Amino acid sequence: MSSGNGKPIFFGPFEVTDQVFYTTPLSFALVNIKPLLPGHVLVSPHRSVPRLTDLTPPEVNDLFLTVQRVQRMIALTHFPSPGTPAEGGFNIAIQDGVEAGQSVPHVHCHIIPRLRGDGKGDGIYDEMAGEGGNVGGHLWDREMVRRPVPGGRFPRIEDAMREARSGEEMRGEAAEFRERMRELDESEAEV
Repeated sequence: MSSGNGKPIFFGPFEVTDQVFYTTPLSFALVNIKPLLPGHVLVSPHRSVPRLTDLTPPEVNDLFLTVQRVQRMIALTHFPSPGTPAEGGFNIAIQDGVEAGQSVPHVHCHIIPRLRGDGKGDGIYDEMAGEGGNVGGHLWDREMVRRPVPGGRFPRIEDAMREARSGEEMRGEAAEFRERMRELDESEAEV
């Protein structure tokens, strides 16, 4: 796999060509070295910029169309039959800047498939649900309506507990997803 022009693909300073399973002229999708849950993948623009606001409108469009396409493939791979996005859920996240937790200075969107009952809370959701991070809660209170209850929590996983996968393991998953993307392309071309 390459960027389509035979050049290696980089995610920030890291060469990730072997982990890439899908490319477009402006974006690529790759498997994650330390997935939070099975099927946790990333989508990134080919052009390495640190912030979402640094992308051009065509890059933003392509990035999110690629996110949608990869979601459909992940649903086929990880959700119960019939493998549609409606059979589960997704956390879609962009950590835009170091202060937001971005560890690689290259825009990337996390796609994390979720199934009912897949785990407990995640610290960020707990903080967002608490008063300290709930600026919008005061707006709900002012309108005198019941605040919505957040859902979709990640299981607590300490980063130190997550082991880096081998290159072989990531190449295998990338090959599997590459085939799934090809199948998805073929099935959508028939419609």
